Amino acid sequence: MDKAAAPLITAPGPVTGGNGVRFQISDLCAILETYLSSEQIRRVYQAYLFSAEAHEGQKRQSGEPYIFHPLAVARVMAEMRMDHHSIMAAILHDVMEDTPVSKEELAERFGEEVTELVDGVSKLTHLKFQSKAEAQAENIRKMMMAMVRDLRVIMVKLADRLHNMRTLGALRPDKRRRIARETLEIYAPIAQRLGMNALRRELELLGFAALYPARYRVLSAAVERARGRRKELMQNVESAIVRRLEEAGIVARVFGREKNLYSLYRKMRDKRLSFNEVYDVFAVRIVAADIDTCYRALGVVHNLYKPLPNQFKDYIAIPKATGYQSLHTVLFGPHGIPIEIQIRSEEMDRVAESGIAAHWLYKTGEAQSPGAGAQARAREWLKGILEMQQRAGSSLEFLENVKVDLFPDEVYVFTPKGNIMELPRGATPVDFAYAVHSDIGNTCVAAKIDRRLAPLSTSLESGQTVEIITAPGARPNPAWLNFVATAKARAGIRHCLKQLQHNEAIELGRRLLDKALSASGHSLNGMPPERITPAMETLGADQIETVLADIGLGNRIAAIVARHLIDDHNEPQQTPSADLVGTPMTIRGSEGMVLAFAKCCYPIPGDPIIGILSAGRGLVIHRDGCRNVSLLRSKPDRCMPLQWAEEPSGDFNAAVRVQAANQRGLLAEVASRIADSGSNIDNVSFEEHDSALTTMTFVFNVRDRRHLARVMRRIRAIPAVSKISRIRG
Repeated sequence: MDKAAAPLITAPGPVTGGNGVRFQISDLCAILETYLSSEQIRRVYQAYLFSAEAHEGQKRQSGEPYIFHPLAVARVMAEMRMDHHSIMAAILHDVMEDTPVSKEELAERFGEEVTELVDGVSKLTHLKFQSKAEAQAENIRKMMMAMVRDLRVIMVKLADRLHNMRTLGALRPDKRRRIARETLEIYAPIAQRLGMNALRRELELLGFAALYPARYRVLSAAVERARGRRKELMQNVESAIVRRLEEAGIVARVFGREKNLYSLYRKMRDKRLSFNEVYDVFAVRIVAADIDTCYRALGVVHNLYKPLPNQFKDYIAIPKATGYQSLHTVLFGPHGIPIEIQIRSEEMDRVAESGIAAHWLYKTGEAQSPGAGAQARAREWLKGILEMQQRAGSSLEFLENVKVDLFPDEVYVFTPKGNIMELPRGATPVDFAYAVHSDIGNTCVAAKIDRRLAPLSTSLESGQTVEIITAPGARPNPAWLNFVATAKARAGIRHCLKQLQHNEAIELGRRLLDKALSASGHSLNGMPPERITPAMETLGADQIETVLADIGLGNRIAAIVARHLIDDHNEPQQTPSADLVGTPMTIRGSEGMVLAFAKCCYPIPGDPIIGILSAGRGLVIHRDGCRNVSLLRSKPDRCMPLQWAEEPSGDFNAAVRVQAANQRGLLAEVASRIADSGSNIDNVSFEEHDSALTTMTFVFNVRDRRHLARVMRRIRAIPAVSKISRIRG
C-alpha cells in the first residue's frame, strides 16, 4: 500500500499531557503515515495497546495517566522520522522497568530487535548499589554499552529525557535539580556529541531553567532587552547581505540566529565576561545550495563588512567531531558592532540540527543520506567508548572518563604524514599518541612538535605537526595522569599501569614464595601439580598466578602459602618465620610498582635494608635502623631481610638537612652544587630559626652512598653552611 494512503488508526481515548496538551495515538499515527507503511503503523499500534494495558492504573507525578509519557516520547522519535522499531521501543521503553512484563514476554510479542532497544534504555532496578552515584554510573554504563550495539538506544533515551525535562515542574525541587544537573552533565553533551543540536539546545534550556532558575530569569531578561535594541540593526544587516548576495547571483536563505541561553551562560562563566562583552548573542546564518556557493557567499560578506582578525573558522574543510560543518566569521557591522556570520549548505544545516538522526530523517539511499557521515563519526566515538569500558576499573571510573570525553573543544594537529588528528583543547602529545594507537601511547618516550623536541605535557595548538618517539621497553608514567586531556589516554594509562602492577606483583610473589619454600628444600618450579591444585582450592583461588599476585601485593603471607603447598604428614611443619631463614632476598631497585622505598628513612644502595610487606602496596624497603621498622620486628611474617644487588639500577632518593647562615643566593648556590654533582632535586623545604640561621631539607636523586657522600662534600664546602646531615628516619 502507498504510504500516503495508509489508514489512520484511532485510539480508544485521548491522553492529556501537561499544560493541557492533548496527544492521542491517532495523532502519532498521523505523523507516522507521512513516512511509514500501514503494516509498520499497525505494529506500532499493537505496541501502544500492550503498553497501555501494562501501565493501566499507573499515574505520573502530575496525576496524568502514565501512558501519556511513552506516547510523548514516541512523538519526539516520530518527529525525527525514526524507523518503526524505534517508535515501538519508545512506546514500550518503561514496560520492563515499571511493570511485571519480562524481557522474554516482550521478545515473544515484539521480537528481539525491539526488546534489545527497550532493555538498553531500562535501568538496573534489580541490583543494589552502595550509593546513588554508583547506581547512576552503572545505569549509564549499561546504556552506553547498549548504545555501542545500536545507536537507536541513545535516541530513545534522549527522547525520554526530553519529555521528562518538559514535565519537570511536577517534581520536588531537590529532584528537579538532580535530574537537571544529570541532563546538563550527561545527556545534553551526548546529544551534542552525536550532532543532535536541536534536541541538545532544548535539553540545555530546560536544564538551565531548572538548575539555576534565578540566573535563567536574569539572563533571559538581558537577552530580551538586547533583542529590542538590536532588532533594527540585525534587520539592516540581513537586508544588506540579501541585496549583495542577489547582486552576486547567489541564491541563499538569510535569517537571524539567537545564541542558546545556556551556551551564553557557559561562555560568560568560563571566560569571565559580562553580558555586554559577548558579541555573538545574535548572529546571521546564510544557508546556500552547495559548498562552492558557501565560499562565494563568504567572499561577498567579507566585501560588505570587514572581518575581525583571527575570528575565521573553516569547519567545512575540517568538520567538528560531531560532523558539524559550517563557515564561521565575525564582521565589523554598522557602528563597529561585531556580528557573527555562519554560512553552510542545506545538507549541512540538516545534519547540524539532527546529527545522526539525519541518517533516518532524510534517508533515501543509505550511504547517500546526509547523516551517514555523522553516524560514521558517532560509531568511531563509540569504539572509543567500548575501549574505555573494557579498561575502566569501575562504573564510576568509566563515567568519569565519559564525562571527560563529552566536552571536546577541538584542536586540529597533523601527523608527520599530513593526516589530521582531532583532539580536545588542552590535549598533549601523550593524548595524541593514544589517539593514534594504544601501543604508541604505552611506549611513548618523547615527542617532537613542529620538528622540535617538546615536553610530553605541552598543550597542543591547531596547525602543529606532532611526531611521537617510542621505545620498545618503555611504559606509561603515572605522572601522565596529571596532564592528559582525553578519556582514551587516561583509560589507557590506568589500564597499562594496572597490568604492569599485576605482572610485577606476580614476579615478586614468585620470588617471595620460592624463598619461603627453600627453607624446607622445595621450589615452586619443582612443585608437582597434584600438590598445587588442592592448595589453590584450600586458599580459595582459581590459579597460582592469583595467589602469587596477592603475595607480591602483601595481601597474602608467603610462608603460609608455602605451608599449604608442602602440607605433608611426613614432613616437618614450617612456621611463618621461615621467611627470615637463609640468604636475604636480593633487590635490584628496578622491580617496579610493587617495590616502594620508604620516605621516612630514604634507603639507598649501600645501606643495610629490610623489607616490610604492606597490604595493597607490596614490599616497602626501609633502612635496617629505621625507627618505624622496630615496631614491626615482632611480626616476622611481615618482615624479611634484604640485600642490594651487586649493580643496582636506577636513581634513588636521599634526604639531607642543611643548616646555614641566612643570606641572599644561598638556595641557588646549594641547588647548583647538587646539580653539578649529577643529581636532580625532588623537593625542598625550609625551617627558619631566626633572621641569621635557616635549615633547608633537600630530597634529591643519587645512585648510591658514594654518590651521596660526594654531593654532601660539595654542599659542605659552601662557606655559609655550618652543618649538613643525612635524614635517617
